[in-house]
Amino acid sequence: MSNQNALGKDRLIWIYTQMARIREFEERVKRTFLEHPGAMRGHTHLADGAEASIVGALATRNATDLAMPTYRCHAQPIVLGTSPRKMMAELYGRKDGLCKGFGGSMHLADPEHHFPGTSAIVGQSIAHAAGAALTAQVKNTGQIVYCFFGDGASKQGAFFETLNMAAVWKLPIVFILENNEYQAYTHVRLEDANAQASDPLSQKAAAFSIPGITVDGTDPLQVYDAVAEAAERARAGLGPSLIESKFYRFSAHGNAITVPPVPTQFPEHEAIGVYGNKAEFRTAKERDPIPRFRAQLLRQNIVTEGELLRIEDSARAEMDDAVHFALASPHPDPEEATNYVYA
Repeated sequence: MSNQNALGKDRLIWIYTQMARIREFEERVKRTFLEHPGAMRGHTHLADGAEASIVGALATRNATDLAMPTYRCHAQPIVLGTSPRKMMAELYGRKDGLCKGFGGSMHLADPEHHFPGTSAIVGQSIAHAAGAALTAQVKNTGQIVYCFFGDGASKQGAFFETLNMAAVWKLPIVFILENNEYQAYTHVRLEDANAQASDPLSQKAAAFSIPGITVDGTDPLQVYDAVAEAAERARAGLGPSLIESKFYRFSAHGNAITVPPVPTQFPEHEAIGVYGNKAEFRTAKERDPIPRFRAQLLRQNIVTEGELLRIEDSARAEMDDAVHFALASPHPDPEEATNYVYA
């Protein structure tokens, strides 16, 4: 494949490694609610199922390019080089966390690794990312911004306003619409009664006279190809693109366990980590991006089974260490509660 030739063996192995690390991190977060009840408070929004989409996109970035996702934000900083120890401690609300325990899962930030931060408000990260892109444009830094958001956010006013401004000003930004089939608790087929299930959300790009494309988000190389073209366009000063990446989210919208179960349109709803109905979930698991890409690497003799096992063992050990580090970290002192409050 042409993209394999462009990426090379080491980069393909890097892509699989990052996907494995993300999955292990999210699994540890999910298990926390069973193994350490009460240790992690507030919502955590997981991205298991999105690994190929996120890593395929960020495999195209230069070292100083920015990544700005929504509150489903654990994966991107892992790829950018943020410490999983500090991330896990932040999710546990501990002093050694990335934001000293004040941010939690939905408000991660690591400027040192070109991760400016996230917002818990649906759609607002789109506007924030455009602001970062405008800064890069005005200062002529050569940076571009990778903006990730969900299909639900594409119905917010911030989406339409921001894409219009980004198109007019030709901002150096790539908009990556993560269509994971669910807007919170509502399946994509029920989100818009006027839309057909087959309608690509990328067609919204036409309203702003920018390129729009829909890709298989379970294939990191397909995502890579589409985002690489969009990134090249942004770097050349030609403005933004909209890429719809389609995949299935394997975990529930918020916490791994919802008690009592959140009502959905599906009577077969399961409270622990499974959306929709069992048949839907099983079908989606057949397209799980990690075993699919793993099999592809083996089939094409890119890597051996032994090498893959070492990568997977390393990811498990790394995330085990992150949990131990987080649990050993102290909570912030009560007198610190008003730190960073300015109003």
